[in-house]
Amino acid sequence: MADHAEGLPVAVVGAGPVGLAAAAELAERDVPVVVLEKGGRAGAAVAEWGHVRLFSTWRDLVAPAAGKLLAGTGWDRPDEGAYPTGADWVRDYLEPLAAALGERVRFGTEVVGVGRRGRDRVVDSGRATEPFTVRVRTADGAEERILARAVIDASGTWGAPNPLGADGLPALGEAAAADRISYRVPDPAGAAERERYEGRRTAVVGSGHSALTALVLLAEAAERDPATRAVWVLRRGEVGDAFGGGADDRLAARGALGKRAQEAVASGHITVAAGFRTAGVRTGAAGAVLVAEDGRELDPVDEVAVLTGFRPDLSFLSEVRLGLDATLQAPAELAPLIDPNVHSCGTVYPHGARELSHPEPGFYLAGMKSYGRAPTFLALTGFEQVRSIAAEIAGDREAAERVELVLPETGVCQGSGLPGAEEAAQEEATGGGCCGPAAGPQPVEADLPVPTGRR
Repeated sequence: MADHAEGLPVAVVGAGPVGLAAAAELAERDVPVVVLEKGGRAGAAVAEWGHVRLFSTWRDLVAPAAGKLLAGTGWDRPDEGAYPTGADWVRDYLEPLAAALGERVRFGTEVVGVGRRGRDRVVDSGRATEPFTVRVRTADGAEERILARAVIDASGTWGAPNPLGADGLPALGEAAAADRISYRVPDPAGAAERERYEGRRTAVVGSGHSALTALVLLAEAAERDPATRAVWVLRRGEVGDAFGGGADDRLAARGALGKRAQEAVASGHITVAAGFRTAGVRTGAAGAVLVAEDGRELDPVDEVAVLTGFRPDLSFLSEVRLGLDATLQAPAELAPLIDPNVHSCGTVYPHGARELSHPEPGFYLAGMKSYGRAPTFLALTGFEQVRSIAAEIAGDREAAERVELVLPETGVCQGSGLPGAEEAAQEEATGGGCCGPAAGPQPVEADLPVPTGRR
């Protein structure tokens, strides 16, 4: 802790599942904390995929310290064996948790910069003894500077979706076609998006679980309106193992999603365009036409759902000394533990403050953002991260180093360890990451939640 930071709060960026869990951990240790959330509510990003059901049960979606805090408020704990939707998670957990944290949480407060008081990133002298400065912009446009003893960035990756282009850059014409492109799982059954997708043609780009969810939902829309059509655009040369492990998947809800997606493709409502690496998109009266690197063109569609994952927004951290892996954009010590070419969700070793630290003492990335471009994140992992970080900040080194979570093998994540691993789509910045959302709104018939343990 910086010498001049005594009595200052820890600044937590983001009031999502991991950010609020961090605040609960710090509050339990009587460490002052302020949570800074750009949106107007707790779990603002989660609310945007509220129609999607998670693979994990309630048992694994409530952080330990948060559960203790809520228990003191008379909170009704949800059925631990049930699978909530994103909307359920917000309503029944995140919003009550934010309310329990009270004035520690500030909504409508966007973090636009983080630095050290009186020191830009080049200056060494006196740096370690100065508090952090967190520059924020409020909903009414006012600017403010908050001093903090430490910073935990748990802002996720939801606001920075990967583009349509197969080279990681926006496809030619992508910006011009913005009115036809979405970067979230469509909700054709919802009142707000029914007219956008039902009875129309949609291209679903991506090979991860978000894309599978979209295929299932569009197939269901086709049952209501046979004019609904979809084309599944895959960069990989063939469908291969894209549907996952089915009944052999240790996350039964994830396996069930793959089976339903396979049935959706077999229904005839969905065609597959494999080996299609998008280079451009052009729009006209007939719709949007995707153009591949090899010159192939798809038939026009009305909408394009780009579900190729997300990436961390590091723009407001330019004055912080980060130590990031060159490939994954994750903390350098963490990257080898989460490499999707090697690890599945269940084989990622639980980790904490040591692996999440940076050359800037007192600064931590946590939650989905800490994984950079790796899709192997689980909410449980994020809860363990912030437990360790809070202990480190409080000076409890023994607790920070202790592992309090054991994850089982849950099957290799999409594409991991296979020749097309670099083509595997990253998953959304949901609480479940690559083991995240399963299609809803109907309940998922599954009884194999992600087990946890203590050691």
